[in-house]
Amino acid sequence: MNSDNFLAEKKSKIIKKWRDAVIKSYPEDSQGFLKREKSQFANPVGLTISTEIETLYDEIISGDNTEKISSCLDSIIRIRAVQDFKPSRAVAFVFQLKQIIKEELGSGHSDEMLILDNRIDEIALLAFDIYSACRQKISEIRVNEVKSQVGKLLERANLISEIPEQRPAL
Repeated sequence: MNSDNFLAEKKSKIIKKWRDAVIKSYPEDSQGFLKREKSQFANPVGLTISTEIETLYDEIISGDNTEKISSCLDSIIRIRAVQDFKPSRAVAFVFQLKQIIKEELGSGHSDEMLILDNRIDEIALLAFDIYSACRQKISEIRVNEVKSQVGKLLERANLISEIPEQRPAL
């Protein structure tokens, strides 16, 4: 049996292990809630992780739909960027998939595993790019908010006023 068929056959087991690995990256008191609560309103983070992990797995196994992979990664990474995960922790779940697949495949598929390893490495690099872009956007939002607040404070203290437009004398 080739590794693609094997990975499709073991899909639910691999996805469950992968989802559990992602959830274990959260604090212990949050892990139970993220696993247990299925409502999209009560637990949007858990639902996003569950749905996007499954879609991401399908895309990794099936081929090179970079746009779909990027979309799945963005949904997960955006949450982790807002939650102030360090970059290594935010994208570690991508690398964890390698280990989970190796445990399931065993040692008989070294050539296929090498190809899959390379594909997962490329996806991890994409995940780092997405995380970096998200953190940059968060920083820009924070800077703009501080500028706005300082400007409003200066106006209230009458330390700032509008400069009338002056026309040059002729």
